[in-house]
Amino acid sequence: MRSLREALSGIRRAPALTVLSVMAIGLSVFSIGLFALTAHNIDVALSDVEGRVEVVAYLRDDASEELIEIARHEIESYPEVESARYVSKVEALYEASRELTEFSDVYSDLEVNPLPASLEIALRPDFRTPVDVETVADRVTSYHFVEEARYGREWVDRIYSLRRVAGGAAVILGLSFAFGAALLIGIAVRMSVLARAREIAVMQTVGATDGYIRRPFLIEGLMTGLGGGLLALALTFVTYQAVERTLVSLAWLPDLWTAAGLAFAGILGMLAAGRAVRRELRRLDVY
Repeated sequence: MRSLREALSGIRRAPALTVLSVMAIGLSVFSIGLFALTAHNIDVALSDVEGRVEVVAYLRDDASEELIEIARHEIESYPEVESARYVSKVEALYEASRELTEFSDVYSDLEVNPLPASLEIALRPDFRTPVDVETVADRVTSYHFVEEARYGREWVDRIYSLRRVAGGAAVILGLSFAFGAALLIGIAVRMSVLARAREIAVMQTVGATDGYIRRPFLIEGLMTGLGGGLLALALTFVTYQAVERTLVSLAWLPDLWTAAGLAFAGILGMLAAGRAVRRELRRLDVY
């Protein structure tokens, strides 16, 4: 409790420095928030595209519905498969005429339905890599009544490559933003500690231990960091709302990400305060 009271007292004694530190931390973490928002929405977009990845098995006209139903259940038991839907020739023609309205007259004049029946196989989220999709396609074609299986191999390869590139870029840029934020936060908190160097010297003179001196500053750094994190969260949310209302629909950050961002800001503030106090104590030859 004493450390908490000292921390609050320190904030009250230097409100201007505290506000400047909170603003510096907030703006630093805000840059990470914008990057996280962008990275999350890219991931959402790629996941949406990946969700459309499916294997379509085209069936021979002489395939019996009984065998098709047995095969459908077997295919749905594959660990990679989420669902398998049978589409009859009539349904295929209806869906084609609905999607390609410009050819509706042509479809209505057909005497023989040229479209084959098919099985539309949706894959589980964890099994949408090129290797997994190809494995399912190969297994499906082993049924004698399957004419061929298609899944857009080049398209699947490109999505997978794009996700790997995006993931790698997200890690590198995220670490870069975090490092830059850590430097700015360290400078801001160090300014606050240096402004109270005389107070540290007095405490050392009267025999205060290192832990006794450091604890209030650590708590103050934690509180300042959390304040900056809340400011960054507010700025990120305002930016998100502005973009969504004027430009494009966006997905907000997951709750876990926002909690991690606040914790990150608080911990950085505390670590920066601890480092600044330790350097000041060394300068005073306490160690």
